[in-house]
Amino acid sequence: MDYRTLSSSPSTDSTFTWSPGTSGTTSIRAGFGMAYDVIFDNVGVNSLPPQFTTLIDVSKTGAANFLANGGIVPTTQGTVRSVAQLRAATSAFIPDQKLPYSIQWNFGVQHVFAKDYTFEARYLGTRGIHLNVQTRPFDLTPVNAANALPTFLSRPSQASLDALPNTLTQLSTLPIISPAFSAAGFTNLAFVEDSPIGNSTYHGLALQLNRRFSNGLQFIGSYTWSHAIDDSTADFFSTLLTPRRPQDFQNLTADKSNSALDHRHRLTFAAVYDVPFFKGSNAVMKNVIGNWTIAPMYTYESPEYVTVLSQTDSNLNGDPFADRTVVNPAGKDGVGSGVDALTNSRGDVVGYLAQNPNARYIQAGPGAYANGGRNTLAGRPIDNVDLNLLKNFSIRERTKLQLSAQFFNLLNHAQFVPGFINRVDNPSTPNTGGNIFNYQTPGNAIFNNPEAVFTSNPRGIQLALKILF
Repeated sequence: MDYRTLSSSPSTDSTFTWSPGTSGTTSIRAGFGMAYDVIFDNVGVNSLPPQFTTLIDVSKTGAANFLANGGIVPTTQGTVRSVAQLRAATSAFIPDQKLPYSIQWNFGVQHVFAKDYTFEARYLGTRGIHLNVQTRPFDLTPVNAANALPTFLSRPSQASLDALPNTLTQLSTLPIISPAFSAAGFTNLAFVEDSPIGNSTYHGLALQLNRRFSNGLQFIGSYTWSHAIDDSTADFFSTLLTPRRPQDFQNLTADKSNSALDHRHRLTFAAVYDVPFFKGSNAVMKNVIGNWTIAPMYTYESPEYVTVLSQTDSNLNGDPFADRTVVNPAGKDGVGSGVDALTNSRGDVVGYLAQNPNARYIQAGPGAYANGGRNTLAGRPIDNVDLNLLKNFSIRERTKLQLSAQFFNLLNHAQFVPGFINRVDNPSTPNTGGNIFNYQTPGNAIFNNPEAVFTSNPRGIQLALKILF
C-alpha cells in the first residue's frame, strides 16, 4: 500500500514463496500488487458551484404570499443568477475523475539458524499514481528565474540599484490569470482544483533479527533504510510543515523532492527477559525478590524534513502559502535571515538585502525568485528508550497479582519532534498552533527552533495492577 494512500478499494496481488533444499530453514518470497483508492467525498462537497453554496436567509417579516410573489428572485439579497456572475463566483472545479492507485513489490530472504534465531532481509518498493493534488490551474506565476527582483548578500551601490530593469510595481501588474480562463469569465483568485496529478515513490531495505522466546529471553531487532520521494503532500490543509499546494501551479515537477514522510533510517530493538533468579526458591523469596520481567525498547528514527517558507507571495501568483526561500549555498545550514527592501532613486522597490549574509535560508520578498526546494530543513531525530517492568506475585497455582511500571522516554531525553516518539497518532497534536509558521520562516526569532514549537516528550510513568486467573 502506498504511504500516501489508503487502500480501501479492490486490489490485485500475486505472491511467490520458495524454500530451497530440504532443510526448511531458508525461504525466498516475492510479491507484486496493485491497490486502488477512492476519491474522498469532501473533494466533491468542497467543489460545489456557487448556486449550490449560496445561503439565502428569507426573513419572516414581509414574507406573506412568498411563493405567490415569485419566491426567491434574482435580486434577493444580492443572489447571483446570471452566467457571468456565476462564473466569476466559481471557486472550484472537478476535473475528469481518475482513481488513485498504488503499485507495490517486494522480495525477501528469511533464514533460521542456531535453532532460536531468524534473520530476514527484504526489499520493498511502492509507486503511487494519480494522487490527489490541490492546485489553482489558471494562476500564472509572473516571477521566475529570468524575471525577478534580485536578493543581495551585500548592499549594492545606488547606481547599481537604479540600473536594475524590474520594479515591484511593474511585476505586480503582470497578469496572474490564464487568458483562457479570464476570457471565459473565471476570475476568482480563490479558484482551486483537485487534480489526479500527484506521484510518489518508495524504496526500502528492511533487515530484521528475531530470537524466539527461549531460556527466558526474546528479542526483535530491525533496521530500515528507505527513501520516499513525492511531488505533493496532502489534499487539504492537513499538513503544516509542508504546504499542500505547489509553489508554481503550472510546474508541479519543480516540487518533486524528498517526501515529508521520508525518514531515511529507522532502528528499533525490543526485548523481553524473564529474570530466572529465585525461580526455584520458596514462595517468600520468589515473591519478594524473584518473578521479575524486564522489557526494554529502543528506537532511533531520522528526522522529518521541513519546507522553509517565506510566508509572503514572493512569486506574485496570488497564493502566499507555498512560496519558499532564496537559498545561499555558502550560508550556514539551519540559519535563516529576513530581508530589507532596496529602492532606486525614484523610490521603487527593485531588490532585497539579506539581513544576515551568512544564512543558508533567506526570505524571498515580494517579487523575488524563491529557488529553495521542498523539505530541505532537517528537524530533530527520535532517539528514545522505553522500559516496562513487571513483578508477579504468586497467590495460588493459577492466580497471580501482576504489578507493572511503564517508563516512556526512560532517560528523559528531550526530543522536540512533530508527533510522538513512541506511538502513531495525529502529528499536529503536540504542536503549538501558529508558531509552526514562525518555525518555518527565516528571520523569525524562533526559526529552526523546535524547542519553541514542539513538546519535549518528557518522561512519563504509568503504573498498572492486574489479577491474572
